[in-house]
Amino acid sequence: MPTEVRVPALPESVADATVLTWHYKPGDQVRQDENLVDLETDKVVLEVPSPADGILLDITADEGALVTNDSVLGSIEPQVSQPTDNKSPTAKEPDAAAHTARAPQGTSPATRVGGSASVDANADVDASAGEAASTENKATDQRSARPGDPVLAPAARRLVKEMNLDASRIPGSGKGGRITKADVIAWLDVQEAAEPAIDPDAAALAKKRAVADELESESLGKPQSPRLTGEAGRPEQRVPMTRLRARIAERLVEAQQTAAMLTTFNEVDMASVLALRHQYKERFEQTHSVRLGLMSFFVKAAVEALQRFPIINASVDGNDIIYHGYYDIGIAVSSERGLVVPILRNCDQLSMADVERGIVDFANKAKDGSLSFEELTGGTFSITNGGVFGSMLSTPILNLPQSAILGMHKVQERPIAVDGAVVIRPMMYLALSYDHRIVDGREAVQFLQTIKDTLEDPARLLLRI
Repeated sequence: MPTEVRVPALPESVADATVLTWHYKPGDQVRQDENLVDLETDKVVLEVPSPADGILLDITADEGALVTNDSVLGSIEPQVSQPTDNKSPTAKEPDAAAHTARAPQGTSPATRVGGSASVDANADVDASAGEAASTENKATDQRSARPGDPVLAPAARRLVKEMNLDASRIPGSGKGGRITKADVIAWLDVQEAAEPAIDPDAAALAKKRAVADELESESLGKPQSPRLTGEAGRPEQRVPMTRLRARIAERLVEAQQTAAMLTTFNEVDMASVLALRHQYKERFEQTHSVRLGLMSFFVKAAVEALQRFPIINASVDGNDIIYHGYYDIGIAVSSERGLVVPILRNCDQLSMADVERGIVDFANKAKDGSLSFEELTGGTFSITNGGVFGSMLSTPILNLPQSAILGMHKVQERPIAVDGAVVIRPMMYLALSYDHRIVDGREAVQFLQTIKDTLEDPARLLLRI
């Protein structure tokens, strides 16, 4: 009896999802727990694993279809392997027996097994059926999914599949050894230099694909071919927004239409922070195995200011103001799919090393699309850093229902007056956008001044003054 593939339980805040990419087609053989299809929600991409070993019979929800909780996506015909001779497989060879029984006779050596296309580039297309079956069985043994098989991010899986790579040879840098797209590209670069015979064009193709991904407004699945219109020599193309991009647009418009948003500015002399970072960055990295960046200084300074001005850490709920007794700070991270704001929880209890590790982890997860719903929900305050792209000044938009967001910008040496003399200092403009419905200008200005004072004299963080 066919086994149905259904949409997994979606969080309460997510009403539906869009079918992003099917990794198999009807008739393909699948293994239990292999990723069958990616679903895109407003925030993350969900992987739907196969519920059983067997053959994918049909696909009920095509790519682009809107599905809801527990909807049927397709069905799988369970397949029970049978021994090919009277000799029972030994306990040491169950996988080999199963593979031999499962392999169809006379098929092409380029047969999809376990989520990859197993291809023998040197196979003779006129070889006998017995030789083809032998080649296929060997490839199946190498490619079939086992409990120890590596876990691939959606973008990495696509590259591995398109280039016919062996994922087991690629080291993963993600959580639990998860292989990201960056890992695949880095591995190809090494192979190009050390073993060019594997695929001399692999690294070039991967880099070309990565550049194309950066330019696409599509998500991690295969982009649809846009329809070109317009006059000759003046082409236009229309592509649909991804779910994440549409949600970002909706949230930004909602913030501007709902909140009485206002922005106040200040500038901070970063000389003390940069000197402290330069003095201890090597020892910090040796001790904590993570680099000392600027963001940890800003997070700790923000916590200090939030503790002094609780209204900045509050949010609006109808006619009520909710004061939060914890400090969950959202860190804006740019990804291929768009801007995401994962949350660092309980920042008042984190060390600077903990903050830096959390930010690095968020950046890696955003890159390979593995951020969870829990990491993207909640938050009492946000920080965004346009300075990494060279921005000198901006007015960040609130991340509702939060009542404020801090904008960092580029550090640039400028002449300023100090004690009546003109000196050159590394300066950064700060911007604080806030909801004027509950935050008065006095609190907003003093909050930003507290951050400025703390960063210009980091000893204040230790002395709590």
